[in-house]
Parts: sequence; structure tokens; C-alpha cells
Amino acid sequence: MRKIGVDLPGDLADQVAMVVKDRERVMSKTGSLSLYIPEPIARPGDAVDFRGMKVPPAGEAVRPPVDCTAEATHGLAHGLIRVLDDDGAAVGDWDPHADEALLQRGLRAMMLVRAFDDRMYRQQRQGKTSFYVKCTGEEAVATAQTLALSAEDMCFPTYRQQGVLITRGYPLVEMMNQCYSNARDPMKGRQLPVLYSSKAHGFFTVSGNLGTQFSQAVGWAMASAYKGDTRLAYAYIGDGSTAEGDFHQALLFASVYRAPVILNIVNNQWAISAFQGIAGGEQASFASRGLGYGLPSLRVDGNDFLAVYAVTRWAAERARANLGATLIELFTYRASAHSTSDDPSRYRPAEESASWPLGDPIARLKQHMLKLGVWSPEQHAALEAELTEVVRAASREAEKAGVLGVTRPPVEEMFDDVYKDRPWHLDRQLAEVLEAVEARAARASKTPDA
Repeated sequence: MRKIGVDLPGDLADQVAMVVKDRERVMSKTGSLSLYIPEPIARPGDAVDFRGMKVPPAGEAVRPPVDCTAEATHGLAHGLIRVLDDDGAAVGDWDPHADEALLQRGLRAMMLVRAFDDRMYRQQRQGKTSFYVKCTGEEAVATAQTLALSAEDMCFPTYRQQGVLITRGYPLVEMMNQCYSNARDPMKGRQLPVLYSSKAHGFFTVSGNLGTQFSQAVGWAMASAYKGDTRLAYAYIGDGSTAEGDFHQALLFASVYRAPVILNIVNNQWAISAFQGIAGGEQASFASRGLGYGLPSLRVDGNDFLAVYAVTRWAAERARANLGATLIELFTYRASAHSTSDDPSRYRPAEESASWPLGDPIARLKQHMLKLGVWSPEQHAALEAELTEVVRAASREAEKAGVLGVTRPPVEEMFDDVYKDRPWHLDRQLAEVLEAVEARAARASKTPDA
């Protein structure tokens, strides 16, 4: 293949060559222009085949100094930073040398997230909540990054970073109250079940509009730096949402003003039923988009807890040293459905998630801890049972306040939190609503005439 200015990694060069060859074949047959439509490697009924995905050996990536240029991270943006090898050993420059306490915190957090997800998925199927989004297979993304950062740092999440709240100790009961839309819903019925918010836990309100969190995070980080604060921001976007204008606007401002922000692209291969190639993932890595904006950019194995933790610490050190933002692509796989409204068997092979070459983040960290001798199968089984009961107990407590359709937040709360001091016209509207509610209750209590 003719070089076009840079040497591409083998797997990326093969992909580009395939596209060029396919285009030449079509042109030779028709003699006219044709439009290339990206397609995933397999659809329902096809055999799963990840042989074309080249996974570099763990430990191969070199860790540059935090004050490096964007150009110095070119190889890291196109490659894949990995720490845990196939035997569970931590190897290479990026090994964070995590102690036993950190490993146990990380494993516990990921397992608690998965137990919570499994419980809430079943609750939705029982009609106790209207909607839920799992992050199965992606637990290391939110938990490792949160443990690598300060509790005061502000997170701008998507709807698949419940691990941030859980790792920071946000009460499971409160999360469930919101999912059940009951009388104790902390969002007072004003948000979808999984669009959490907690200022006390540094968790900016989840937005249902994709991509918005990126530009908001950069603005928050710029304000933090302008005030001389010490807190940084970290934000998430999905692979599909990189096609939104907010993504590019955020990268531009982050680069120009050297904002103390970590910009994360969670490439879990699927944006609902559209695979990552629709957003340009076939042509180049998502991380490489940061290089054009002058941002140091890293591509990391998102199912490797230690690798995610290490690159986040590196990016945070850069930000706190006023060296600017970092773009990180977390290369992972969405093992479950996009949401409870989605059926992935309609657009991808049912066996695909089990065949993902980078494995399961919980299983991989467990294997590492077993290899170190700081964990045992018995401890793992006991922790699994303990966390299952923790989630069950939280669910029983939340259900005391009701589930979907049984109870709801008091009607008068819809007039709160709009103005600091409620104006007269809202007082009047509230009085009218309460009068109507009382009248309806009175009518319902009357016995029909015989």
C-alpha cells in the first residue's frame, strides 16, 4: 500500500487497504462512483470472527513523561495500552504497582456494580421500573478511573457510568428510589430512572442528549482553572456520539485553553444497533482524533482495570501540572443490550460478547489477584454472596417507598426548585392543583347510586 505521510499500524493499514481494494473493484466493474457503507464483521446467524482484531502484547506500550507533546503519543493513540497479560501478570511501563487494598477496592466496586445492574434489570422486567441501562463488561471504565482520581474531581457521565456513583459511596437505595420513580425519588420524578445526579458526590446530572457532557466538562474545567481551584473534570462520550459537534467543540476549547480535563471515549463497539464503523472507527482509532487538536491521546484496553487506572493517573498528573487535557479511548465491549428497550440479537450474533478477545474485566482482575496470592476462590464466592445480599437489602428498603405506578413524588414538589423564592403565580397554580386533587379524591370516595 502507498504511504500517505505516516506509517500506520499493521491492523489499521490492512483495514485501509481493504477499503481501497474494495473501491477499486467496484469502480472496475461499473466505471462509476459508488458509496461505501460500513458493515460490522458479523450479523445474527453469522459466525463470530475477531481474528482481524490484532491485540498487542501486554506491556508493549511505552509510558512517556507527562509533559510530552501530542505527537509523542501518536503510537499510543493508534496502539493499545495493556498491563494484564493472558496469565494475569501485570507487566510493562504502565504497571501502576497497585497495592492489595486498591485491588480489593477495585474488585469489590466492579462486582457491586454488576450485582446492582443484574438486580435492576430483573426489576424492570417485573414492571417495577420503566427503564434501565446496564454496563456489563464495562465496569472497569468507571470504577478504575474514579479510584484513580480525587473524590473532589467532577464527573460528567453518560448513562453507563453508574460505577462512579457506586464507587464514591452514593446510597444504592437512593439510586433505586429514582429507578422506581417512587415518593422518595431524589430527582422528584423529573428525570428518567438512570439519569442520576449528585452534587455531593461530584456527579453532574446525566444528560439524555448525547455528547453534551463533553463541552460542559471542558467549560467547568476552564472555570476551575480560572478560579485557581485544584479540582479537575473528567467526562465520557460513546463512540457513536463522537459524530456530534459537541465532541469537536470540546476538543478545540480543551486544547486552546489547556483545560484541566480528562476526555474519555468509551468505544464499546455499538451505539445501540449501529456499530462503531458508522462513526468512523474503521478508518482510524477514536483516540487519534485528539492528535489533530494537539492533545496527547491514549488508547487503552478498557477491560484491563490496571491499565485504565494507570492511564487515568497519568492524565490527572498532566492536568494538575497545568499541562492541559488528555483524550483517552477506552476500548471495550458492551456485553449486554443497549438498554432494557433494546434486543441486540437483532443486529449482532448472540455469541459475540462471549468471544470478545479482551475478556471480562472482573474475571481478569480476579485472575491477577489469585496469581499474586492476595485472593482466593473462597473469598471471591463469599464477596459475591455478600454483595448480592447488599443489593437485595437496598431493594427491599427502596420498595417500602413504592415502585413504578404505586407511589410517586408529592404533586406539590413539581413547583419547587425553580425559583429560590416561589413567586405568586406559582403559589396560585399550586393551590389550583391541590384543589383539583382534593376534588378528584372526593369524587372517588363517593358510593355510586344504586
